[in-house]
Amino acid sequence: MKHVAIITGASRGIGAATAKLLASRGYSVCVNYRSQVEQAEAVVSDIVANGGSALPFQADVSQEQDVIALFDATEQAFGPVTALVNNVGVLFTQSRLVDMDIKRFNRVMTTNVTSCFLCCREAMRRMADGGAIVNVSSLAARTGAPFEYVDYAASKASMDTITKGLSAEAAERKIRVNGVRPGFIHTDIHADGGEPGRVDRLTPSIPLKRGGQPEEVAHAIAWLLSDEASYVTGSLLDVAGGR
Repeated sequence: MKHVAIITGASRGIGAATAKLLASRGYSVCVNYRSQVEQAEAVVSDIVANGGSALPFQADVSQEQDVIALFDATEQAFGPVTALVNNVGVLFTQSRLVDMDIKRFNRVMTTNVTSCFLCCREAMRRMADGGAIVNVSSLAARTGAPFEYVDYAASKASMDTITKGLSAEAAERKIRVNGVRPGFIHTDIHADGGEPGRVDRLTPSIPLKRGGQPEEVAHAIAWLLSDEASYVTGSLLDVAGGR
């Protein structure tokens, strides 16, 4: 079976690392991005230079018509989608919940949760039996991210619930649905929250005494998508250095 993957938010960080890893394992990959066109094209160029097959595609995956267009373009380029990685996510400057406005909260929930729902739904409508979905959650879904990102944590906990519920619905079609929950990973998202060095600050609280790399999360995602995880569904895999 030909492996075809859509990875949302794949222009940087965990998404980019996952796109490159899957391509190296024979997947044809759609590298989704919303605004970072140069970064997405760089990911695709790297994949192609190493003998892989990839397509950049601009879509705001919190919008229904954009999601449909994303799946249409991927199918036209590579054939039926067999794997989906819901990686796109957003957070804003660190803040207590009491100081968050409704615009921020709704933006986080729409970007992180609505996109997951829409992409999962479209995948279920199109996937042949035997596909796989991995939702990229966060350690924050367990901790609540107090004083920093309660809204982000809530969105990731919602993704975990989608993972659990959909996994049961999809099982009869042999479509597996799992999640990964990264901990403190060295990516640009911490700069988005106003503290680029956040991982280094929190390193002493991590049992392994270091932050993780995007490639380490990518390997967990690739395993969950692979036949090696053929009896794994509805699971949430923490990739958090022991946190």
